[in-house]
Formats: sequence, C-alpha cells, structure tokens
Amino acid sequence: MPVTPNEKQLEETNRLGADTREMRVRASDCPALANHHIAHTGIADAAVPYEIVRLNLGGTYMLACFEGRGRIFLDGGWRVLRAGECCLAPPHALLAFKAVLGVRWRFAWVRYQQPADQKPVIATSSPAVAKFDPEPLRAAVLGLWHEMQSRTAPAALAHWVELIQIYVTRFASPWQTDDRLGHLWEHVASRLGEPWSLGILAKYCHLSAEHLRRLCRRELGRSPMNHVIYLRMQLAARLLTTTNDKIETIAHDVGYENPFVFSTTFKKWVGWRPSEYRSRHRA
Repeated sequence: MPVTPNEKQLEETNRLGADTREMRVRASDCPALANHHIAHTGIADAAVPYEIVRLNLGGTYMLACFEGRGRIFLDGGWRVLRAGECCLAPPHALLAFKAVLGVRWRFAWVRYQQPADQKPVIATSSPAVAKFDPEPLRAAVLGLWHEMQSRTAPAALAHWVELIQIYVTRFASPWQTDDRLGHLWEHVASRLGEPWSLGILAKYCHLSAEHLRRLCRRELGRSPMNHVIYLRMQLAARLLTTTNDKIETIAHDVGYENPFVFSTTFKKWVGWRPSEYRSRHRA
C-alpha cells in the first residue's frame, strides 16, 4: 500500500553517493536539448545512498529503468520500478526516487523545463508507470553523451536529441490500441468538477468497471479513480499559480465540495498545502 512520506522525505534532496555514476548532458551545454525544452538528460548507475527528491518539478520527468530496480514516490505513494518499466511525472508534482540496498539501479532519464505558455509533453492519457523497452532511449542518450565528449560532429547532436524526443513522446502517447480510453480522459479532463465514479467512467466508454480497471492498471500504472485525482491535482496546481481564485473555489472547480479533503489530497500528491504551494510558486 502507498505510504505518505514523512517530513524528512519531503525535503528537497540531491544525494548521489560515492558508488553512483552519472553521465549527464545539460541544455546549457547542448542547445539542441533546449530546442525541445529539455533541461537535462542522462544515464545513472545508482547505489545506496542515492536519493533524489523534487518538491515541484518545473517540467515533465521521464525515468526508464534498464537494469536492477529502485523505488519511486509518485501519485502520493512509494512503488518499485523494475527493469523494463518507465515512469512519467508531470509538472508541478512531488517526485522522489532512491536506490535499494544491495541492488544497483541503472536507468536513463529526461527532465523537461516547460515554459508556461507551452503544453507539456505529458497528456491527459499519459501513463504514470508502464512497461517500456528502455534500450532505444538508453542508446540515444548514450550516443548524445559520447558526441558531447568528442565534439567532432556538432550537427549529430540534433539527431540524437530528436531520437530522445521521439522515444519520450512514444511513451507519453500510448493510446494507439484503444481509442476509448483516450477519449474518456479527454472528456473527464474537460469536466473535472463533476462527481466521477468508477461506474460513470465505465459507462462512458462502454466497458465494465472491472475491464476499465484492468486496462488503466496496465496502460497507466494507476486505477481509474486515481487517474481522476491526478488530473484534478494538475488542474488545481495550474489554477493556484495562474489565478487569484480562493482555494475553496478551486476545490469546487476540481470536484471537491470539502476544502479540507481537497487540501489533504493536494498535499499528498503535490507535497504542499494549496496555500503553501501558491505562495512558494509565486515567490
């Protein structure tokens, strides 16, 4: 079962440790990354005490595991990420990940820095955690890193970055197999203030409740109702930073009649109370 992180876990953390190795490329050194709003990308070979905590992501974060396993905190709880799996965290989310004792954790990552006037790479129907072949992404990031070391063919940098962007987009937009799910979440995202239930969701896309639950677990890595909460928290975060609406009004707009329940849920998923989030983000 997911557990709520304690105050220590909620602190911004960047602990690598002596046994962790990283190959990282930053947009400040590679303008081709900046063209896609990628802040940095890289490959990690991590071991305890490796731990990263980000209280407020500036953009989408993708992490694809190709060997070993580690733990990630996403959607308000901890879970294990294994080889052949990928996680995708949205902007304005609480994200944490750390190595497991006695296990090396090897993964590739892509961190976006999303401008306020542009849509993030993540969509309403993007998965939180799902199966993913990490090898193409790993090869593209590794190719970019080696090209940055040699600097012999600057034009090649853009080609490696294009491949990275393709693989991220491929994971973030997986709905080629069942359009009913994509249409469902677009519909829900435009009506988040409505009282959604599993039965209503299933009826909209003409599926049984159990079938919808299985599809969402497989494709999204979360239950249908948790995906509703995720969409609500994303909209709430945007409203808190782009409007002067009262928190009670925002709670109602995203489907919560009780502001206290909304505040508690927001803190679990985002890491701050709504009022704290608004003041920190604007500061």
